[in-house]
Amino acid sequence: MAQLLLRGTVLGDVDAVLFDKDGTLSVSEPQLTTLAAARVLLCLDAVEPALRPRLRDLLERAYGISAAAGAIHPAGITAVASRDHNLVATATALVQVGLGWPEALAISEAAFAQADQADARGASATTEGLLPWLQQLHAAGITCAVISNDDNAGIQHFLASHGLERFFAGFWSAEQRPRKPDPAAVHGLCGQLGVAVGRCALIGDANSDLRMAVAAGIPHQLSLGYTAAWTTPPPLAEPHPLVHGWSELSLA
Repeated sequence: MAQLLLRGTVLGDVDAVLFDKDGTLSVSEPQLTTLAAARVLLCLDAVEPALRPRLRDLLERAYGISAAAGAIHPAGITAVASRDHNLVATATALVQVGLGWPEALAISEAAFAQADQADARGASATTEGLLPWLQQLHAAGITCAVISNDDNAGIQHFLASHGLERFFAGFWSAEQRPRKPDPAAVHGLCGQLGVAVGRCALIGDANSDLRMAVAAGIPHQLSLGYTAAWTTPPPLAEPHPLVHGWSELSLA
């Protein structure tokens, strides 16, 4: 057991810390921007030229792509939602330009498969200062785990690519049920870890993470919003404590 402090202020006692992955453990924006752009282009190639301008607009809005900034909206579906939710949104955009659902779904599935092959599961960088913070948690005997809408392979690949497996006792992915942001996902992960929900902190970069944490029974002051991984800071709800860098956190 240890006390978690943010900028020197005690937040509460913790036995475990649950981390979101994309936008919290990892700087995923460059990779997600490339992936979303590839999905857009592959979908455009699959439809008639006359449909492409409207389809591009619909897809870029859905994905949260800011063409001017070359960035992804941190609260958009590319940043927050699971792969299959992104696929359904893509098929819905294709239906809006006049395609039938079976054709729209087939085009979306093909585009996502091709984009995945091009992406080749490259590992995104870790957020600045992450390793010292994980080392501090490990030295204090605090259990760490990942709760993410990435799949098992994506989580394992990220941790292995950066030599972080030894710091994490488990994870809960999009392949587990229920998936986040269902509060039962927190209960499932805590049960797997053997820790009490009320003695956990959760750190994520989306309001859905923070709402899930509180609904699951994690104290409000231990449901922390992480802001440092995006070009545009995510619009996180107050008054959740906000972490602007891992060096702001400490243990006592």
